[in-house]
Amino acid sequence: MFSASVDTISLRETMRDGDTIISAHGEFELGFFSPGRSKNRYLGIWYKKISNGTVVWVANRETPLKNALGVVKVHGNGIALLTTNESDIVVWSSNTARSSVKNPTAQLLDTGNLVLRDEDDMAKENFIWQSFDYPGNTLLPGMKFGFDLVTGIDRYFTSWKSLDDPSTGIYTNRLDHTGYSQFFLWKGSVVWSRTGPWVGSQFNGNPNNNPNGIYTDNFVFNEKEKYYKFDLVNKNSSAIVRFVLNPTGVSNILLWNAQNQNWMVLVTLQVSDCDRYGLCGTNGICNINNSPRCECFRGFAPQFPKKWKTLDWSRGCVRKKSLDCGTGEGFVKHSGVKLPDTRYSWYSRNMKLEECAKLCLKNCSCTAYAKADIRKGGSGCFLWFNDLIDIRGYTEDGQDIYIRMAASELEETWGTRLHRRIIVVSVVLFVLLAGISVFRLKKKKLKREERLKFSSESIALTKIESEELELPLISVDIIEKATNMFSDNNKLGEGGFGPVYKGILDNGQEIAVKRLSKNSGQGLEEFKNEVSCIAKLQHRNLVALLGCCVEHGERILIYEYMPHKSLDFFIFDAETAKSLDWAKRYNIIIGIARGLLYLHQDSKLRIIHRDLKASNILLDHEMNPKISDFGLARSFEGSITEANTSRVVGTYGYMSPEYAIDGLFSVKSDVYSFGVLLIEIVSGMRNRLFSHPDHSLNLIGHAWIKYKEDALLGLIDGVILESSNHDEVFRVIQIGLLCVQEDPIERPAMSEVVLMLGSKMKLPHPKQPVDTLSVNDKAVTTVKETVETLTEEAQVKGSNDKTNYNKDPQENLLNPCGKTVRSMDMQLGIQGTTASN
Repeated sequence: MFSASVDTISLRETMRDGDTIISAHGEFELGFFSPGRSKNRYLGIWYKKISNGTVVWVANRETPLKNALGVVKVHGNGIALLTTNESDIVVWSSNTARSSVKNPTAQLLDTGNLVLRDEDDMAKENFIWQSFDYPGNTLLPGMKFGFDLVTGIDRYFTSWKSLDDPSTGIYTNRLDHTGYSQFFLWKGSVVWSRTGPWVGSQFNGNPNNNPNGIYTDNFVFNEKEKYYKFDLVNKNSSAIVRFVLNPTGVSNILLWNAQNQNWMVLVTLQVSDCDRYGLCGTNGICNINNSPRCECFRGFAPQFPKKWKTLDWSRGCVRKKSLDCGTGEGFVKHSGVKLPDTRYSWYSRNMKLEECAKLCLKNCSCTAYAKADIRKGGSGCFLWFNDLIDIRGYTEDGQDIYIRMAASELEETWGTRLHRRIIVVSVVLFVLLAGISVFRLKKKKLKREERLKFSSESIALTKIESEELELPLISVDIIEKATNMFSDNNKLGEGGFGPVYKGILDNGQEIAVKRLSKNSGQGLEEFKNEVSCIAKLQHRNLVALLGCCVEHGERILIYEYMPHKSLDFFIFDAETAKSLDWAKRYNIIIGIARGLLYLHQDSKLRIIHRDLKASNILLDHEMNPKISDFGLARSFEGSITEANTSRVVGTYGYMSPEYAIDGLFSVKSDVYSFGVLLIEIVSGMRNRLFSHPDHSLNLIGHAWIKYKEDALLGLIDGVILESSNHDEVFRVIQIGLLCVQEDPIERPAMSEVVLMLGSKMKLPHPKQPVDTLSVNDKAVTTVKETVETLTEEAQVKGSNDKTNYNKDPQENLLNPCGKTVRSMDMQLGIQGTTASN
């Protein structure tokens, strides 16, 4: 057995399963472990002082041991892991290239590096082999990420297959071999994203990579080595930072929070679809703040305009006027961009920018140039000789690129552009006036009620299209073709908005088509709200709105297709629930929480969803959750966090007390809905339809009883009992109860919820959430009583009023009791229903 002071394994020692060695100052520990729910045994390194169990390196990733009979030995040619139950078969070896060493010793350093060295040469960093040369999914301070051009060692990162399986996953992050210094994230054999080139102080595609100044980025590029590494600014500080490539392909830089005992995300390197490699094709630029995301550079046009309109940007853009290497050609400057892929570019590290421009003009194949180093005013040069690909725009930072243009494109003066615009505006006005005349003639043929309705909605839809939309407009013909004329065979379901259909565009892209029903309780305002709200939001846990249609009075929204439908399809069905174990449910909970945090805190506008429920959580092909349906959402600028409404809308069972009764909604209203959702996910039961033979409480009330009785096992869905960590499930239930506190002030903010879910911090004890009946039950009961009373009063009033005698008594509520009706509407809180109905 090895004691805590031992950090080495020498030639005559062995380390068995259950033994460990610990680095000199106790920073890291080497031993055997089983990840997550797996029973396989692996040899690995993890943090010792903090976050015990956070593994940073695994030796036998591809060859796990099936039992606890593993043995580590050191011999003349390296470190070996053997299994003793099958005649000492070698499972893994360091495979050192150097010939036999007289006194080999394996040592675990405080950097997290496992090294093999000569025991007679321990003072020098003359390592025979080191684990830092063979990274897994983690980059630690001081590790080199790149090439050793002398030895040929290629240090790159691969994701784990899952949290339970550290074998090589589908994602690989490595330095490009062929061109200038940039890193690529690969998904299998497909380039998934790119950092952009190193431009002296940062990677051009990650301009805000180090916002806190805790660490320094370093890139070494010489005749012997080509690699990136990061180091702590203050090596004596207590800051602990690591870079991790997770199983879903997201690269995070994490900082250990000692106070809360959890890992905080400092930087996420892939944050939007604009980080997808070549999303906009050649000569296209992606900007996350624009809608549609992709556009062509000046002087370029979509290669296939029809496909471009259907959001298929993969074929990119082509020049309107070809380069002919003639006189008068020059460059157009574009600022604030991620530079194109440099794999097939030419570069100079010393050339001045003016020389770069001249050199590009001399070469008929040169298409663009840019600075290679942005420090001290800039130096060096990139030249591109083909189409430009994988460019995105930034509102801040970014870099300048100069794209070569034909002489005729450069000769267009401001005056000619103004003249052209005047002509275009005149034509548009003429067409618009002609269209209005035709429209007026058609209106005369309609009935008065239909005419008024059609007119008001058409004007509003035109306003969306012309002023607010910022979203691709897709024609009805394309949508009908994609959905097979809205065939019932393509129908995915139906909600308050109307039916939802699956569609397939000509390019093979699957879409979900949401079509407003004529009988829908939601209308133009909800449609406008969803278009203007979600089109401006981008987060991996929010469903992406791809386009819309407002032709012929239609109101249609086109979303990315979610193959696994909605969360309620899984958690509330006895059969499908079996496929959703605790690990998947917990991942879904974390994703929903992060999506809400983005809405409440990190998006440009503060968004309150107002209708968060299981059916509005969609699941992608990897069962990642995406919040959908923003028809009822409200946005706020600045520090505003709450508002009041006279029209309470939402879904029965998920509304907070202050919203259902008083019409007051805030970010804490969403927190309440999230709390209800947590209890539903854990229990597999609906809050509203819950019943129990021993009491008349709803699911939240039942959960409170189980919490007080310390009998939470009786609340957990039987499907996940065996697959779950009970303490983790109990913690989620407690967080759910904290979220549904009656007083909004006592509910945590979503930033606190995310922290609670991602750490082991001590949780406060919740108070009783509400009384025995749900607040929604109370509201509806109150409304029913009020309606009965007012109806009786109206009937009496109508009998004494000859004008209103023949009218429906309910209709009389609208004028004399308008205020009361609005109050009832607030109390009902049932989506698509008003008191007048």
